[in-house]
Amino acid sequence: MEVLVDTSIWIDYFRGGGNSKDLDFLIDENLIITNDIILAELIPYLKIKKQTKVIKLLREVNKFPLEIRWEEIIEYQVKCLKEGANGVGIPDLLIAQNAKQNRCAVYSLDKHFRLLNQVLKVKLYTQ
Repeated sequence: MEVLVDTSIWIDYFRGGGNSKDLDFLIDENLIITNDIILAELIPYLKIKKQTKVIKLLREVNKFPLEIRWEEIIEYQVKCLKEGANGVGIPDLLIAQNAKQNRCAVYSLDKHFRLLNQVLKVKLYTQ
């Protein structure tokens, strides 16, 4: 099963944190996936830090195309608000939609994805 690796995991991994310990396994097994939202969150900072090798490697990761269905995003947000899952941003909703469309799990440290799991049944990768 492919796993959509969220920005929070990559940041923890680059910083040598212990919360992204399964990422090496997922990389070795060629199970990681990304999308343009996640790359747009990561690459600018990496460019500033002149991490060209890391950028090149991230661009080689398999990528799901984004098929944004705005009416669905609006309904996701309505459902979140009704369920008290306030503060979930549009980028997280787009990542959730992308994961659901491609029937994969999201690997994230972001608490919003735990809420999205409860409210929208977004699959989460658990360590």
